[in-house]
Amino acid sequence: MSGFRASTAVVGVGATDYFKRGTSPLSSTQLVLQAILRACEDAGADPRTIDGFVSYAGDSSEGLVVGAALGVHEVRWSTQVWGGGGGAVAAAVNCAAAAVHSGQASCVAVYRGLSEATDGRGAYNKGHMGHLYVAHGMMAPAQVCALRTQRMLEVDGVPPSTLEAVALAGYHHAQNNPRAVAYGQPLDHDRYRGARPISEPLRLFDCSRENDGATAILVVSAERAGDYRGVPAYILSGVQGAAAGWTESVENENNYTSAGFHPALVQRLWDGAQLTAADVDVAQVYENFTGPAVASMIDHGLCPPGPAAGEVLTVDNLTVERGHLPINTAGGNIAEGFVHGIGLVAEAVRQIRGGSPNPVAGAEVSLLIGGPMAPLVSSTVFGSAATI
Repeated sequence: MSGFRASTAVVGVGATDYFKRGTSPLSSTQLVLQAILRACEDAGADPRTIDGFVSYAGDSSEGLVVGAALGVHEVRWSTQVWGGGGGAVAAAVNCAAAAVHSGQASCVAVYRGLSEATDGRGAYNKGHMGHLYVAHGMMAPAQVCALRTQRMLEVDGVPPSTLEAVALAGYHHAQNNPRAVAYGQPLDHDRYRGARPISEPLRLFDCSRENDGATAILVVSAERAGDYRGVPAYILSGVQGAAAGWTESVENENNYTSAGFHPALVQRLWDGAQLTAADVDVAQVYENFTGPAVASMIDHGLCPPGPAAGEVLTVDNLTVERGHLPINTAGGNIAEGFVHGIGLVAEAVRQIRGGSPNPVAGAEVSLLIGGPMAPLVSSTVFGSAATI
């Protein structure tokens, strides 16, 4: 889309607390409304001026319902990105940006909320496991991602230490984030290695959590960003999709150990942002499980494939204090909390706007990677004013 780069910006971020799954006192829609109102407070925005709503992953809170509850003047844009899980988390941001850029809306709320009291137990697994999986005893996403991760380790030669580094980095950052579910619960090598296996090679701390909660951001045109409070985070580029030989092919993917971010898609991301992987200052990497997170960083060119990945993906290099590639700086899905990855969006934006529990000094380029090894994948690049 011509002129898309930096034509839109995020001007507000809001989130609820995280609750253990099934324990939120609020419904999914109540959580969403709370998150949107907090995003409006962050931006200094009147909630009634929101005219667009975007969500993903089967969110049960329809935009028209949310808009009515907020008392908005008009709903001009309301949509949900197809595809389960977190593959569409960045795509939802991109969709909102496209709506604003094309003039279909002026202020779009991107949100995801979930309360298992509303949406039922197993809400995270709905739509994931088809009949061919279940007939062969594969009943959980962990099993699918474990198979691909095992192949990545055995055939591609990626060291198992990379998985541990992703988990430990998230837990490390969570210790500075009082909102994180793992706050006050540090993770070290012995605890990680001693945890029970879930699906080989994945152990307990390789797996994301399940939580009730909600998060929202506000997307507006860059021209109007000055009307809102705080520093805008400009949307530089965004991609979504799947190449031939991927999508819903039930274990027949051409590139089985990829996270699904094929080269043409990744190149469009960097070309759209007018940047390269080397320009990334901080990344929020969707870790449904640590193996797919590693694969997605390889796909994006953040680290080399094979054994050399272990030289880049170390705990030191992935943490804020010493690293060149800090990731999941609020704790990520694994240690902060998991509502289909929407918390990663908030943290990606906060690294530019401010408010991160682990700010990266001088961060100008913030990368969001959504839903690795999902049928649909997506990414977004945010930048500061210095990048435009």
